[in-house]
Amino acid sequence: MVQLDKTCFNGLWTKSGYYRELTSPNSHFLGLSTPNFRSQLLGMGCFWSILEEAHITILAIHPQYHRQGLGQALLYSLLKRAGDLGLSRATLEVRASNQGAISLYQKFGFKTAGRRPHYYQDNDEDALILWLSGLTEPSFSQILDQWYIMINHRLKQSSWSIN
Repeated sequence: MVQLDKTCFNGLWTKSGYYRELTSPNSHFLGLSTPNFRSQLLGMGCFWSILEEAHITILAIHPQYHRQGLGQALLYSLLKRAGDLGLSRATLEVRASNQGAISLYQKFGFKTAGRRPHYYQDNDEDALILWLSGLTEPSFSQILDQWYIMINHRLKQSSWSIN
């Protein structure tokens, strides 16, 4: 986790930070791996359950595996788990310049709710605050079912799995 964090975020979280996430009852962590190398994470995602909200704290895919649908698979899995837990909405912060991530979130229905000026300490960049409501609505379940078909097919073809 720390290695993938360093690769994707230049060391956003420490080993003790990840340990806290893995042991917290309010934290839900998913890893994406391949059966051949379970010890190597291709991607990871995490959210905190806070009241009725899933606050997505991490969504990372190793740069070598970008543009292969793994971000979609992880985001789907995070939102599915949040809905299964009865959480009705999701939120996250994303770098204002990260158009790839913003596009992914918008595909799932996230909308921009605001901006946090100077949020990222490494370069003083703003963060966009994105929100998605209705995670427990039947219409959103239908959307997730459509994503599941596409994502599951892609994961099986590549022998990747989400744990």
